[in-house]
Amino acid sequence: MDRPGHNNAEFFFGREVEHTPALDQHTLFVIGYQSVESIEQALAQSTQDTQHIFFGANDSYRPKTNPDYVGWENVIQTFLGRGYWCSLDIPFQYVEEFHEGGLCEHDRFIPIIKIPIPYIKLWNYNTCIKIDDKDFAATNPGVWVHNLHDVLDREKFTDWSKYDKDLVVS
Repeated sequence: MDRPGHNNAEFFFGREVEHTPALDQHTLFVIGYQSVESIEQALAQSTQDTQHIFFGANDSYRPKTNPDYVGWENVIQTFLGRGYWCSLDIPFQYVEEFHEGGLCEHDRFIPIIKIPIPYIKLWNYNTCIKIDDKDFAATNPGVWVHNLHDVLDREKFTDWSKYDKDLVVS
């Protein structure tokens, strides 16, 4: 993701602005796969009490092999075990493989399934979003269909301008 001011950044601090269970918590945002030690060093630079760690920031969760998935999971589990709230921004194409691990068993883990819908305001009033299964009756009890305009609730909307108050860790 090309984000102004974040060139070559690995970490940044800010408030969680997205409407997740960690909304408004002081957060360390982690870009790409980082070691436990480097995350600890970044956390030590905070001038505030950091309660939440957002993994996969700036669209950076991109595991390619099973050891990659396990590495991400182990790092996140380390910080869940220390009492942090941990989010992971998961692009849709990684959802099925992600469930091989056990992160969703943690009460303080917030999986964020990222589903891009470009030009969302151009879809007409009848547009629906269907949450389906990978095949007929494969893993889900059925399907869920929501009117797109019901999903676009103002109370859940975060304007792009809310993302400009971050402090990149150097």
